[in-house]
Amino acid sequence: MDHDRPSEALLELARRYGVSTDYWDWQGRHVPVSTDTICHVLAALGVDVDADDDDAIRAAIQHADERHWRRTLPASVVVREGRVEWLPVHVPHGQPVELEIIFEDGTRRPAGQVDHWVDPRWVGGRQIGEATFELPADLPLGWHRLRAHGGGIRESDRTAEAALVVTPARLALESVADGRRLWGGAAQLYQVRSRRSWGIGDLGDLGTLTEWLGRDLGADFLLVNPLHAPQPVSPIEPSPYLPSTRRFSDPIYLVVEDIPEFAQLSGAARDRAEQAAEQARALNQLDTIDRDRVWALKRSVLAEVYALGLSAARSAAFEEYRRTAGRGLIDFATWCALQVEYPGPWQRWPEDLRRADSPQVAIFREEHFDEVGFYCWLQWQLDQQLAAAQRRAKAAGMALGIIKDLAVGVHPEGADSWSLADVLAQGATVGAPPDQFNQLGQNWHQPPWRPDRLAEAGYGPYRDLLRTVLKDSGGIRVDHVIGLFRLWWVPIGSTADAGAYVRYDYEALVGILALEAQRAGAFVIGEDLGVVEPMARDYLRERGILGTSILWFEWTGDGHPLPPEHYRELCLTAVTTHDLPPTAGYLNLEHVRIREELELLTRPVAEEREIEQAAVTGFVDLARDRGLLTSTPSHPGAPGSDSVRESDDRVVALHRLIALTPSRMLLAAVADLAGDRRAINQPGTMDEYPNWRLPLAGADGTLLLLEDLPAVPVARRIADALRD
Repeated sequence: MDHDRPSEALLELARRYGVSTDYWDWQGRHVPVSTDTICHVLAALGVDVDADDDDAIRAAIQHADERHWRRTLPASVVVREGRVEWLPVHVPHGQPVELEIIFEDGTRRPAGQVDHWVDPRWVGGRQIGEATFELPADLPLGWHRLRAHGGGIRESDRTAEAALVVTPARLALESVADGRRLWGGAAQLYQVRSRRSWGIGDLGDLGTLTEWLGRDLGADFLLVNPLHAPQPVSPIEPSPYLPSTRRFSDPIYLVVEDIPEFAQLSGAARDRAEQAAEQARALNQLDTIDRDRVWALKRSVLAEVYALGLSAARSAAFEEYRRTAGRGLIDFATWCALQVEYPGPWQRWPEDLRRADSPQVAIFREEHFDEVGFYCWLQWQLDQQLAAAQRRAKAAGMALGIIKDLAVGVHPEGADSWSLADVLAQGATVGAPPDQFNQLGQNWHQPPWRPDRLAEAGYGPYRDLLRTVLKDSGGIRVDHVIGLFRLWWVPIGSTADAGAYVRYDYEALVGILALEAQRAGAFVIGEDLGVVEPMARDYLRERGILGTSILWFEWTGDGHPLPPEHYRELCLTAVTTHDLPPTAGYLNLEHVRIREELELLTRPVAEEREIEQAAVTGFVDLARDRGLLTSTPSHPGAPGSDSVRESDDRVVALHRLIALTPSRMLLAAVADLAGDRRAINQPGTMDEYPNWRLPLAGADGTLLLLEDLPAVPVARRIADALRD
């Protein structure tokens, strides 16, 4: 058969498992997915078929159609508040069954059966019937259970249970800041170093930054990069978007001196701590952030502080934190201790250590009780310091305070891929198809959720990471929120453009996100950039999730910059994003220079430069036409005083332009407030560019410390543009 053209049977099987067999690319072209890609993606979903064996494919289709009939209750049930839902319950034909709802507070209520006939079905040589029950509209929000009594599909099952999650119809926004428009800053925390930093921006710097933004500039929030934890050993992954875990935080951000027990260090231990601090602060002079060196110095002192022990009251608080964090914390801390003992990917560890629930892992945990406790203790310290940073932000007058960022996924060799291996797909990674700025496509090298396994786990792993990120924050930004609808799966070994979209139960994933955010009193911002189905944005708006607009990406259908009054209202709008250079750099086509240098362009560089210059000029001219920019344009040159002043004028004008939009939230990058020009990340690269390693700098490239920011003239001008 022609393997470039999937058979009709294979296409039908793919649809059964939510695998899209074609898509529309960024240039509006229809792209079919190859047979090879479909087969590999199906295999990652646990469906291994030969593309040439139509009989096996038809058998797989039949098995897919019978999945729900083979279980008494669905794997999970997620509903919206205020809606009546009917629920199918499968039992041997003629067998009576009852259904009860067990609420999260322990109370119970029977569910009423509906007089609704469904023909029985022969499955596996047995006739299976379907009873229909009604879930009433008055169910309270929360995490509940369903329990069916009387007859399971298997003879031994007299009861069956499933998760029942009741989610808000819409995330309430009006109660925050009396419904007024909010503005804030966005920072890569590691970039923003102060004179007392240990070579990297930390949680103390986070609090100081919020105070400057809130108290001096009138900002309502600070969006910070993902603070998720990487591996605890060198070489430390620099990308905050490729963490070891999304549930727990990076201890490199701890302020060592702010830990209460630090004051108890004395003698030689105190001397060692002071020497480590001196060496770490010397790293502030470097133009590249050395995470390995910073962590080595911090860890040495943190270990000595941990060894001091805790008072009775502090010990009780620590134990309460461990109890609340639950098994997830223990698994993560165990993985960290194992990573130190067995450096390298967990897939190469001894066989009996490759599963978090193995007996040998339990033995290791007991034998390394103190080391596991150390990594639990680090997370407790982070929990306390993050809470303190949020208190400082709110005390500075911020309406929301800190908004945390949630990465799309995790490192394939990290803690989550080890402890959550049962709910993550094997054989594929997450990425994105080619687009204007990444014309070869992207592979983020992250294992995706398996939709079926996540539902079978009652969405518990997803809920747990949301709760951690939402704790002590005014909101959450969900990177690539479209991934809650569909994700681009790239088979292992394939190029990034040879992938396929896999669909998810967005009603469940978005609903649970809204539930946890509402319980935390937080906003949700979805980063809905790139190739997006129109229905996804409509759906997010319906559920009260803000979208994201980036000035450079907003165009009319006929190729003109979108007028500001046509932007979305339920949206966070900014001029730039962390995947593009700061605005001053973008205006000077820094993004083209980088991609030319790294051979990432698919068009001739002269053509690329001409197209991008025309786009930049279009937005600057729009600002000029609106009376937001009065200076005369000149040819870009070296960043001397005149060119810096002209660049500042254009940067401010573009921020004034987004202030004309109806968007509910406006955002300015701290890099723009500093006048920085250097890109922090170039998508599609690993070590070819110093991604996520550059500290904050000024317009002339000189390193800029946190204490220097208030003196940068353009900062207040941008703030005034957004606030007024």
